[in-house]
Amino acid sequence: MDKWDNPLLARKNLFRLRLNQVLRWFNAGAYCFALLFILTFIYEHGFVISAYESQVIRVIYKLTWIVFLVFTTVQIATRKDDDDKSRLTVWTWLLDVLLYLTLLPVVFKQPETDTEVYWIWYFFHHEYYRITILFLLSLTNLSASLVRLLGKRTNPSLILASSFLVFILIGSVMLMLPRSTYHGISFIDALFTATSATCVTGLVSVDVPSTFTMHGQIIIILLIQIGGLGVMTLTSFFAMFFMGNTSLYNQLVIGDMISSNSLNSLLSTLLYILGFTLAIEGIGMAFIWFSIHGTMGMSLEEELYFAAFHSVSAFCNAGFSTLPGNLGNPLVMHDHNLLFITVSFLIILGGIGFPILVNMKDTLVYYLSFLKSKLFRRRNAFRKQVHLYALNTKIVLIMTGILLVAGTVIIAACEWNNAFAGMPWMDKWVHAFFNSTCPRTAGFSSVSLTSLSTQTLLLMIVLMVIGGGTQSTAGGVKVNVFAVMLFNLWAVIRGADRVTIFRRELSYDSIRRCNAALLVYLIIVFAAIFLMTLIEPQASVMALTFECVSALSTVGSSLDLTPTLSVAGKGVIIFLMFVGRVGVFTLVLGLIRQVKKRNYKYPTGNIIIN
Repeated sequence: MDKWDNPLLARKNLFRLRLNQVLRWFNAGAYCFALLFILTFIYEHGFVISAYESQVIRVIYKLTWIVFLVFTTVQIATRKDDDDKSRLTVWTWLLDVLLYLTLLPVVFKQPETDTEVYWIWYFFHHEYYRITILFLLSLTNLSASLVRLLGKRTNPSLILASSFLVFILIGSVMLMLPRSTYHGISFIDALFTATSATCVTGLVSVDVPSTFTMHGQIIIILLIQIGGLGVMTLTSFFAMFFMGNTSLYNQLVIGDMISSNSLNSLLSTLLYILGFTLAIEGIGMAFIWFSIHGTMGMSLEEELYFAAFHSVSAFCNAGFSTLPGNLGNPLVMHDHNLLFITVSFLIILGGIGFPILVNMKDTLVYYLSFLKSKLFRRRNAFRKQVHLYALNTKIVLIMTGILLVAGTVIIAACEWNNAFAGMPWMDKWVHAFFNSTCPRTAGFSSVSLTSLSTQTLLLMIVLMVIGGGTQSTAGGVKVNVFAVMLFNLWAVIRGADRVTIFRRELSYDSIRRCNAALLVYLIIVFAAIFLMTLIEPQASVMALTFECVSALSTVGSSLDLTPTLSVAGKGVIIFLMFVGRVGVFTLVLGLIRQVKKRNYKYPTGNIIIN
């Protein structure tokens, strides 16, 4: 038997090796055509194309469609192992079926136009349907290739930073397309705007409504949405939702990036993030539209676009606006308190972090279950929980409330008869609350910041440094870090050997990382201010400090300095926005080689502090 089994086994292994090689070629071809399709799609909607170019684009679309059909068919034909079947999802099969449905108009001739079958045939024959399927397949394949890089033990921090950089460069090129602007834009301004949008900052070196067309503004809002959610969140969602489970190492890395508690809840956590984002932005859009409906001289389509743009910009803490002068435009300055309150709460929800939103959702579900058990008297079906709120949730919510209340009161006191002079008393409180919310990384403005008092500007700088919650769309050193620093200071003053918060002892590693985060932030911002004083000698130190802190904290507020910056000054601000969004520790972990843990310790020593 061995005499005949060995050759058969060898042939089988050789066939499998050849088959795997062919599959790798098909994968490479699919990735190439996916990238070609995306670039062609951008070219078609970014340039004014001729009839010949339109024909070439149609040919590329058709070739991509054929390649995906062949690629999908080969994948289905080779899905025989149980391991492969377990990696599939319902959405994988659904996407495959939707792709094959594009063959219906090819197989069957056009039916009579007065029949119901015609409309089914017309739907699957329509170009929009085919392009939508090809677009989803292209995004899925490119996302899967990016996620698979994690499986090659590539540094996740570098992948995260590189992904933001790639989207910034792509966005810069797209903003320079002829259809994106009215009169063109320089590369440095396009790079500045793309960085500000992707890093959800809000600083702009050009006037958005007068520079960018509808196409350009849509590109900006897409960059804001991508930057707010996080590039890896979106790519991981596409890869896992449509392509099935990834490797164990990939899941561990992705789970660490999005703070998932377990591998089983990884996909559900991604769905929660996307679900919360779309739901909150949708509700915010409805409130914004209701607050401006019939008051700004816009058509219904323009009002809906305005509401959608500002809802996304607010929740992602970007601070971009389609109005000249931002939200300080005369069209919305009076009798639009609901608009400012809605935008403020969108900023707050986006700035507290997705893990906290999930925790709040779980708590709400718990209380609803408790209420249901009381109403229907089903005590046995209800399981009582002791710790509803996580420690991180308590810290962020309490500190956010304290900062908002204190900031509102101080700004109202400083600007009551200054920047807010002449407003009704209710408007003064609304604008005080709005201007207390925005410095914690939104960048919107209702009054000119140059009209504010020095005391208010100093308070805003402090709020910008603190920022929002971790794992959120906000920047700064984070509320969590600020709270830990305060509790650590209080413990040192009292002579306590442990730092406790809400009957929980903080780990030494958490305190150490918080100290390092604040110190690195201060070093970077001081170096940037020092460099900017050399590059922009005509600007005041207050304006430069405000600009640098705003960029590093991804806030987007400015004392009207941004448009006057030189190319070198814009370069410094671009770097600060990128570092602020990616994270200082992310860059440091990616660039500096980590020390291996040692099993020995040196003798301890004390240094003189006072």
